[in-house]
Amino acid sequence: MKASIATAKPAPSLWRASTSNAFASPTLEAQVTTDVVIIGGGYSGLSAALHLAQQGVDVRLLEAHDIGFGGSGRNVGLVNAGLWLPPDQVEAQLGLQAGRKLNQALAAAPDLVFKLIEQHQMDCQPVRNGTLHCANNRAGVADLKRRLAQQQKRHAPVQLLDASTVKTRTGSSQFTGALFDPRAGTIQPLEYAFGLAHAAVAAGAYIYTQSPALSYQHDGNQWCVTTATGSISANQLILATNAYDLNLTATPHHTPVHFCQFATQPLSPQQRASILPQGEGCWDTAKVMSSFRLDNEARLIIGGVGCVEDAGKQTHLNWAHRQLKALFPQVTDYQFEYAWSGCIAMTPDHLPKMAHLGPQAVSLYGYSGRGIGPATVLGKAAAQWAMGADPASLPVAITLPKADYFAPIKAHYYNTGARLAHWVGRRLGE
Repeated sequence: MKASIATAKPAPSLWRASTSNAFASPTLEAQVTTDVVIIGGGYSGLSAALHLAQQGVDVRLLEAHDIGFGGSGRNVGLVNAGLWLPPDQVEAQLGLQAGRKLNQALAAAPDLVFKLIEQHQMDCQPVRNGTLHCANNRAGVADLKRRLAQQQKRHAPVQLLDASTVKTRTGSSQFTGALFDPRAGTIQPLEYAFGLAHAAVAAGAYIYTQSPALSYQHDGNQWCVTTATGSISANQLILATNAYDLNLTATPHHTPVHFCQFATQPLSPQQRASILPQGEGCWDTAKVMSSFRLDNEARLIIGGVGCVEDAGKQTHLNWAHRQLKALFPQVTDYQFEYAWSGCIAMTPDHLPKMAHLGPQAVSLYGYSGRGIGPATVLGKAAAQWAMGADPASLPVAITLPKADYFAPIKAHYYNTGARLAHWVGRRLGE
């Protein structure tokens, strides 16, 4: 087998290297006043800015780097329905009524994402051909059967596929079954963030990039957010930094978990013909989850828990080579041209949060690996909150933030565990 990491210095991510509709904006270099100030230029903040601006609300958004710098520009690009947590467990943790409301809102999350893409003609490679949650073994099939029963109880159009069908749909013989969800799909995730930003500005929002918020405080009347070169005074504040809070919050409320990805050069037509012919996005039931998909140029993208920006890079790279060889032995001549990672905000209960920050202020975070749909939904909900919506109409209740003092320990556990799992993975047959 000929396999290597490309010798040229890789781009920060495939998504940034392949973008065709980049978003540029000025830095904040003035003292301004607005109705709503948003900190964070990912899906949550951008969705909130777009939905506020569409209703004529004066809104200003601050992003410390470029739009989509964080998880919104570094994720797999799977637009899933619901959460990783099964819907019965969501209702058990939140209570029947609250859990049902959140389940229903997030089951419809792909509808919102793909509707926004269509409405604003976002060039983000949208493919709504569903996703496959692939079982690695008998235990995985049992888990999928439980999930199938819960989804069917809610009339979701999901299907359990047998091993033979999964082999045809994926091109891999490694799986014993899969749960197919036709509501879901894939996108170029950074282009979607750019699309939201362009749409928000077109609707009247102001976005300032390269403008990190240094502090935010309430003076008794308004919120004041300061940067190195300016400040914004606002009646309401939406903090939407998620896993990239840049030390704006003194107490941790979530655990940062890294997810890395490796993308090949475009596959040959012969290689492409047998791999994901219908273009689904996939992830598996392994304890240390991994994912795989194709982009619109037929690059094969393998992902898993871990970081390629620390000493574990070579371990994760070696794992990705073994993973690709095991899943798709027909791909015998390839390179990984891109390697990158992003950060997930994992809450202790694996549920997303709208947290009370102070007078007329909320924080959005904790998508636990399901960032595209839930973040878009909660960003819209934050806009509705800012416009005075009945709190009972929001998909999740606004609660006080709950400190997670063990977050640094858990982050180390996840990072070390992923590195160990990828070191032994496939050597022991997984």
